[in-house]
Amino acid sequence: MRFGITLFTSDRGITPAQAAAAAEESGFSSFYVPEHTHIPASRETAHPATGDASLPDDRYMRTLDPWVGLAMAAAVTEQIRLGTCVALPLEHDPITLAKTIASLDHLSGGRVVLGAGFGWNLEEMRDHGVDTTRRRTMLREYVEAMRALWTDDQASYAGEFVSFGPAWAWPKPTQARLPLLLGASGTERAFSWLVRSAEGWLSTPREEDVEGSVQMLNRMWDDAGREGRPEIVLLGPKADEETVTTLEKIGVTEIMIGLPDREATEVLDYIARRGEQIRQFA
Repeated sequence: MRFGITLFTSDRGITPAQAAAAAEESGFSSFYVPEHTHIPASRETAHPATGDASLPDDRYMRTLDPWVGLAMAAAVTEQIRLGTCVALPLEHDPITLAKTIASLDHLSGGRVVLGAGFGWNLEEMRDHGVDTTRRRTMLREYVEAMRALWTDDQASYAGEFVSFGPAWAWPKPTQARLPLLLGASGTERAFSWLVRSAEGWLSTPREEDVEGSVQMLNRMWDDAGREGRPEIVLLGPKADEETVTTLEKIGVTEIMIGLPDREATEVLDYIARRGEQIRQFA
């Protein structure tokens, strides 16, 4: 079992560089940050946690750019994986985003994990020109186009939402296949997308039947002819011995622990204490 840290980055409190360095020193395998370019002040979309247009945390309005934050983290670490929980690729130009991610993977020595989502905040997505009724198809095309740019010496792509002719684009990611985790609820619809286009699942913190979801994912993975097993990163569970043993048995590969919204010194102390807790599973 691996253990990761997620920092809901904002313009206050601890920086991504401070948190990532402390997480690596404390034995964590991964460091994740979220993405929201902005939050429309007038919304009808309900937040998954509150059930209405209210937000559970004002950091949604204050998030740092994830790739800038992870670049800062990469500069002060050597081994910890650098991930997004989750990025919203549809809020970007796919050619430019492919360059950003490939550059970070190259400069970090192959440590990037792309956790990506469809986007729950429909008004936010619409402000970027996204047809929210087609965002699953659109994200698939973005991923396919970026993978072409990452792997082909002369890349091209022709789709409904992304299209470009033969082109050169370096650097390539250091990793032969940069891992993509789908951040979504554990539903058949989400897993149908995942088994075609991703390497694993990044859960929401509100999953009620993790074991059932993992079983469904593994069955769909096999039916799709995928080799091995998907990576499964679970957000939010306790890291006690009983929980870890149970989750490991059902196929969870990583537990992600969220950091509190406190002053930097308190967060550093929290990371150190949780690090001591997870050392028993090393």
